[in-house]
Amino acid sequence: MATREQQSRGVADQGGSARPGGRPIELKIRDIGQLFQSLDPLPFRERDLDAAVEEYVVAWAREQGGSAPVRILVHLPAEETRREEAGHIGDAIRNYFAYRAEVAGWELNELFRVGRASLAIGLTVLALCVALGAEVSSRVGEGYVGRFFDEGLIILGWVANWRPIQIFLYDWWPLARRRRLYQRLARAVVELKAG
Repeated sequence: MATREQQSRGVADQGGSARPGGRPIELKIRDIGQLFQSLDPLPFRERDLDAAVEEYVVAWAREQGGSAPVRILVHLPAEETRREEAGHIGDAIRNYFAYRAEVAGWELNELFRVGRASLAIGLTVLALCVALGAEVSSRVGEGYVGRFFDEGLIILGWVANWRPIQIFLYDWWPLARRRRLYQRLARAVVELKAG
């Protein structure tokens, strides 16, 4: 279901459900300019999609699932289909999502770079804590005070590894999923329908 903002801008689902089985994501627009950011000075094929259009298409494609290319059916008035820009709508949409996939890839690489640096720091802190804990407990003795420092320092060392563990076990999944989704949208079959 389209949001009120999308409907008010003329971006709405025309009864098509983006479910497996080949039903396209349908967009209804009054003019080609509705698809793209109006303030974007780049040439037509390189413009950013309008935020509402992107959100709508991404949401339906995510729900559709799978790995097959997405079909996007753009309904627009007959006079709009005769404009030169109409022939470039498919390329513009695919270029936009290819760029978004590339950005998601950069974000994923940056996350792994931070993860590797965090892991190096965390393991160094853990090694220092284990060594320092052993040294303190040998000087203080094996009593409660020695155990307090030894175990406290070991806990501190493991806490220092929390962030890299979180990155390598959990944080990268959403970015990788988003990149795959954008890659699917970059292969989208875009069709225009006058009417």
